[in-house]
Amino acid sequence: MGIPSIIIGVVGHVDHGKTTLVQALTGIWTARYSEELKRSMTIRLGYAQGSILYCEGVEPPSSYIMHIDSCPGNVEPKFLKTVSFVDAPGHEVLMATMLSGAALMDAAILVVAANEPCPQPQTIEHTKALEILGVEQVVVVQNKIDVMPLEKVRENYKQIKEFLETTKYSKAPIIPVSALHRVNVDVIAMAIAKLFREPDRILGKPALMQIARSFDVNLPGTPPEKLVGGIVGGALMKGEIRVGDEVVIKPGVRIVSKSRITYEPLSTEITSIRYGEIESDTARPGGLVALGTKLDPSLTKGDALRGQVLGHDIPDAVQDIRVEYRMLDKVVGTKEAMQPPRPKAKDMLTLIIGTRYVNAVVESVTREELEAKLNEPVVVLKGNRVAILMKIGARLRLVGWGHVIG
Repeated sequence: MGIPSIIIGVVGHVDHGKTTLVQALTGIWTARYSEELKRSMTIRLGYAQGSILYCEGVEPPSSYIMHIDSCPGNVEPKFLKTVSFVDAPGHEVLMATMLSGAALMDAAILVVAANEPCPQPQTIEHTKALEILGVEQVVVVQNKIDVMPLEKVRENYKQIKEFLETTKYSKAPIIPVSALHRVNVDVIAMAIAKLFREPDRILGKPALMQIARSFDVNLPGTPPEKLVGGIVGGALMKGEIRVGDEVVIKPGVRIVSKSRITYEPLSTEITSIRYGEIESDTARPGGLVALGTKLDPSLTKGDALRGQVLGHDIPDAVQDIRVEYRMLDKVVGTKEAMQPPRPKAKDMLTLIIGTRYVNAVVESVTREELEAKLNEPVVVLKGNRVAILMKIGARLRLVGWGHVIG
């Protein structure tokens, strides 16, 4: 299995089988956290990777397999590519987490269950999120075909097709699947190999990486001499990082002194680079990567650095931003069709910028631009896409999107 070259998001409504599908493709169950297992839904972003191989002399789609499979007749498979999967939470209260994960995606698999009418609320929300964040490559998986009669599966397929006609993904292929029984997994592998293309990558230095996870791998009771530094995980947007590189993380650690809050950038050395089980000496764009550092692991535990930016030459974090924005025609995820209220001065918004979600207060606004003060500093790059959420009733709802212009 080689270094991953593309990041594919697996998105869709809660309990439609996203995590089961990722397991069928990779052999890895991404819901590893106790609270997720108890509640039977993905709370944090889950990660897994798998390789796609080709069986010479075998009729497609069976000629395309995942690395957990073998070719018919013991044919030696040909390696095609390794893929990183991001398993995004489907529950509506976790929309911000899904949006932050979408910032990493090069392509997406939209999972729709055949045993529920289409579209469900988060089917709509996640599809709109993919549109807003510029994900162009999408394949639709109609899951759970094994639990419904054939005529119901066909009826659901038609509903999916009609829903896609209302989106920019009207030409996306729809693949009927039973993830639980691994039916048509070879068709998904073929679709990934043939339809998803890696974006052009900027290599060399300086590098820029969006941090989506950070954690401490030391077990309780580990003696001090055996402690290892904190781990950060995410995706490089450009450049390369090598073992031994000195990097900076911004905005860094939060410091409270005399009722004043400041942030101090972190500098550290990269001690290890891992893509899943693969050790590497270089990290490049194209896959989800975990970087070992010399940071005190207390700084990285519990996703404390999620949403920050790591690299060789990172701009300073800011709290005042200017966004060119558009409101959606209707609030996404509500049962009734609602036109979102236009933001006005002093409104509270939640903005998704890269892998960070942050509250903001609108300071001034026109029909096309708004200026906002963030409640904490964020590294913002000119041209960054921004998702805009507002509290509608008791929930945060996706209401608009924009680009950072200053």
